[in-house]
Amino acid sequence: MSEQTPRIVVIGGGYAGVLAANRLRRRPGLDITLVNPRPQFVERIRLHQLAVGNDDATEPYEDMLGEGIRLVVDGATRIDAAARQVELASGATLDYDYLIYAVGSTGAVTAAVPGAAEFGYPLSELEQAQRLADRLRDVPAIAPVVVVGGGLTGVEAAAELAEAGRPVTLVTDQLTPSLAATGRKSVAKTLDKLGVHVIEGVTVARVHAHSVELSHGTTLPSAVTLWTAGFGVPGLAAASGLSTDELGRVLTDETLTSVDDERIVAAGDAAAPSGLPLRMSCAAAMPLGAQAAHTVLARLAGDAAAPISLAFAGQCISLGRKFGTMQLLHTDDSPRRGYVGGRTAAAIKELICSTTVWALRREARKPGSYFWVKGNWRADRLARAEQPVPAP
Repeated sequence: MSEQTPRIVVIGGGYAGVLAANRLRRRPGLDITLVNPRPQFVERIRLHQLAVGNDDATEPYEDMLGEGIRLVVDGATRIDAAARQVELASGATLDYDYLIYAVGSTGAVTAAVPGAAEFGYPLSELEQAQRLADRLRDVPAIAPVVVVGGGLTGVEAAAELAEAGRPVTLVTDQLTPSLAATGRKSVAKTLDKLGVHVIEGVTVARVHAHSVELSHGTTLPSAVTLWTAGFGVPGLAAASGLSTDELGRVLTDETLTSVDDERIVAAGDAAAPSGLPLRMSCAAAMPLGAQAAHTVLARLAGDAAAPISLAFAGQCISLGRKFGTMQLLHTDDSPRRGYVGGRTAAAIKELICSTTVWALRREARKPGSYFWVKGNWRADRLARAEQPVPAP
């Protein structure tokens, strides 16, 4: 490493990147730069609220980053691992001694479904949510809306739109597949109460400007079609020659270190530790961001980096502003039978959303203050995979 002040570049200013940059300040005297294409922090877990106009889903970085962290508002276009440089869209370059790769994930609109890319509205990035909000303002409140995808993003968006008074149809092969049967029943009951028409067990064959064709031949009228079926990751790592999985996540060992270069550490949705990546979520991103910073700090100190330690407890879904479902989880992120529903779950989800931003701000003021539930997630998952599958 260079004899000058150690230079750490963090690519990505989401939950993992911000947590990592702030946690690095536990060691004084580091040159820390965070690169992000937007000048504000995006609360991705509130983008469905932005779409209907009850939250802007952003926070100023002045409140989120600790003193001394330099924010570079630019896009990273290439990582030159040999030269230890990051090339930016502006033409500038940043030299680093260690790099934390935390670019997050994005909505993936499949090209396999005709019309999906042209007429579908994804909802996983700020600009996508703003585009959707603009479109919704242009169509009457009584105009039909179709949400494609029954995962958490699709369900939360459908509920938020229905609560705002819009007629919503949700189309999916399976509703909330990450939940237990009990949790799915709770979600389905609340969606029905909100007036969301759920069509399950089908796929979309084609998307038109004003309609959606389903695989069994039905055509649904749709003034706005939300496409929430699938996530991907930016292609920066693969384009830079780093080893990635099929989605483009950086392959790492259990310390989150790239299998290609010990100076590159990945965190959040864009990391695939030991071929068993965690669920793309805020719940995993922040602990991984902190642990990526720990890996870098250990290397700077000449110590051995520790393997990731993480355990899950629950998965929360907001169903409008008044209702929700919280699926209780085993430590390996698989669902238990138990869940919390209704207004209690809504209050828990809002508390989690609020305390997430609070925790990042607190970490900026007091590095090392953020904590999470620790455990051997990987071992628990592998052990559970060897057990007989219980009846639903």
